Amino acid sequence: MPQSRPARIAIGGGLVCGGILGFLPILGFWMVPLGVLVLSQDIAIARRLRRRFSVWWARRRNGGNS
Repeated sequence: MPQSRPARIAIGGGLVCGGILGFLPILGFWMVPLGVLVLSQDIAIARRLRRRFSVWWARRRNGGNS
């Protein structure tokens, strides 16, 4: 990941935008979560989405037992 905050935001935003066009060749829907992951380094909303997904995934893997 780039050390520059503007570069991370540009890369993350580009991945999310490219993921929205996932029905086109080469681009794919896999780009959206990767873009959110990159953006979560600098943007609080993306960080909350990443954390919410992490908690959901952990609960799912543990069979719903907290």
